[in-house]
Amino acid sequence: MILANGNVYDTSCQDELLDSLEEQLNRTLAEQSLSPELVIAAIDRLGRRLDRGEFDSLLSQVELADRYLAQIRPHLTREALEYKLKVELGTDTAPFVTRPPEGLPPITVRPAPLGVLLHIAAGNVDGLPAYSVVEGLLTGNINILKLPQADNGLSVEILRQLIGEEPALADFIYAFDTPSEDVDALLRMAQLSDGVVVWGGDGAVSAVRRFAPVGVKLIEWGHRLSFAYLSGAQERERDWPALARHIVETRQLLCSSCQVIYLDTERQEDVHAFCRDFLPLLEQAAASGPARSLGAAAELTLRRYQERVERAISGGARQADRQVYHGRGCSLTACTDRELELSDLFGNPLVKALPRKELLPTLRRQKGRLQTAGLLCPEEDRAALTDLLTRAGVTRVLRAGEMSDTFAGESHDGEYSLRRYTRMVNVR
Repeated sequence: MILANGNVYDTSCQDELLDSLEEQLNRTLAEQSLSPELVIAAIDRLGRRLDRGEFDSLLSQVELADRYLAQIRPHLTREALEYKLKVELGTDTAPFVTRPPEGLPPITVRPAPLGVLLHIAAGNVDGLPAYSVVEGLLTGNINILKLPQADNGLSVEILRQLIGEEPALADFIYAFDTPSEDVDALLRMAQLSDGVVVWGGDGAVSAVRRFAPVGVKLIEWGHRLSFAYLSGAQERERDWPALARHIVETRQLLCSSCQVIYLDTERQEDVHAFCRDFLPLLEQAAASGPARSLGAAAELTLRRYQERVERAISGGARQADRQVYHGRGCSLTACTDRELELSDLFGNPLVKALPRKELLPTLRRQKGRLQTAGLLCPEEDRAALTDLLTRAGVTRVLRAGEMSDTFAGESHDGEYSLRRYTRMVNVR
């Protein structure tokens, strides 16, 4: 499925549409501009229709739709979008005159869109591809979206509805369901772009780096690793169940999902004691959480089988390093190492000892990949531990159950996306 010029086309039309795309993009760049107000008004109207239940059938394909809607809806209001522009681009996005030191001439600084953005989207968050395009629209860019394989038409329908609210957006939105293996088509799109926005893991980022033309700005939103850190006497009855629910509800698929539960201790026996105490809470969360898909269950079964084979080949050495505490629909793995790594996902976190004196050097080994820390500790220790986590490279420090929450004005992986999608033009 392809979206171009406000119309939906069959995938077979891809080459024909790409042949005429350069001419269309140049005509739009030469003759049209896109104001933030136009985009904000269209999104605000779409949000009001959402409140009236007009898209309930569309949302039915989204897992945990109510929770997802509660998270995303506040960001689709006029007030939230205006606040986002103010925070990320300043109080005045119109041209302004700088006031240099005495004796130096003033100069006009004019913010401008990059021009054309190619969004190569990941499919781990429903609606994320469409939201990436919205950020491109807010900055006045033309947007070409390469849809993720698992999108199932959701993003195209969202963008089609947005164009319905404001037909002027049609010339600024294109979406292609091009497979990642079709490098020739992706290269053609990249050559027409001023910036390539890539969401995904190391493989996706590396692939884009190989084919992105010289001179095209590469904007990477790579996969990140997040964890929980438990130190001292926490509010166990409140925080532990909240952490368990977070692990199950996110299925550990988000960059902000907890992969490793770190304990501020040097004692391995504390790790095993925690696993025994926390497992019933994780089981309770799993019993009421989203059902694991057949594919996810099969993948986890294969991983467990591979681990058993590796232990047999290595003579059991691996078994001494890791002990799995199996629960109903979940598990905890007590590890003797301290590295931050990806877990088995779908309610199967790793548990490791990490005394705070070793926190920074351990986390620094994953610099550039760190995102959220779910900090559970006494209030009197929170400021010091937050500062330590921040210096280690973490970009979000939140409460246990809030690790995947979104907030107005927050950065993304420590950067403001709207700033990355614009350039400053100096005029005298």
